[in-house]
Amino acid sequence: MAQGQAHLKRWITGLSALPVLIVCVATGGTLFSVLVGLAGLVCLWEYFRVVCPPGTRLIAEPILLAGYAGAAALIACAHAARPDLIPVVLALNVLAGGLISIFCYPSQRGVVDLVAKQIQGICYIPLPLALLILLRMAPDGMGFVFMLCAVIFAGDTAALYAGTLWGRHKLSPSISPGKTIEGALAGLAANLAVGAAAKALLLTEPGWIPCLIFAVAAGGVGQIGDLFESELKRVSNIKDSGGILPGHGGILDRIDALLFAAPVAYVFRLIVIPA
Repeated sequence: MAQGQAHLKRWITGLSALPVLIVCVATGGTLFSVLVGLAGLVCLWEYFRVVCPPGTRLIAEPILLAGYAGAAALIACAHAARPDLIPVVLALNVLAGGLISIFCYPSQRGVVDLVAKQIQGICYIPLPLALLILLRMAPDGMGFVFMLCAVIFAGDTAALYAGTLWGRHKLSPSISPGKTIEGALAGLAANLAVGAAAKALLLTEPGWIPCLIFAVAAGGVGQIGDLFESELKRVSNIKDSGGILPGHGGILDRIDALLFAAPVAYVFRLIVIPA
């Protein structure tokens, strides 16, 4: 009964959020950037909640505040269609973290570890989300973003239910005991099916073979992203990154696969259909 209620909450939350996602992706521009930016800031807060020591001031620690500012700057660079400024923001964030740590070190010996976690968080969350915004700006970007989201979410759902029904062999028991090889294969099959549907309905370019390769590659990388976030939570002994999405946990729990797949989609777009 409890498991059924959890799945019901999951579906209600997903179906409630779906129209918002569709409208924002279809509209693009400022609306899409604002949605991605807000999601990125919440995910960064959830990430800090997972990896930082208990008692860390998640919205007051200077190094973490610099991280939030860096995340907002990355999203702003993408929205302004200035990918050339993204490496500059990343470098300035490292500089800011190092400078702040010098003043904090005498009384806070763990500050160097905090800087490392903040830099990892910036590369892990707002950087791929900035690439997602740049991808949406491409002439056929709406179709690519829709295909990417559909591939990832379908694969995640298929892996969950196939693993629950037929899973027998553990995929990575030390990281995520609930994930199975059968579920992972079902997820890849769903990636392939949804990639084919997206190609038929949304994209005139590229051809069928590249689209199907992309769907499987993005889905496979997405599963790695899912395991990576599970690894972070297991190290910190935390079940969910947050509780903002009933049935899903935190926003980071929902988009962990997308964070790894977004750079793959961006590079794929650049290589297969260069501007």
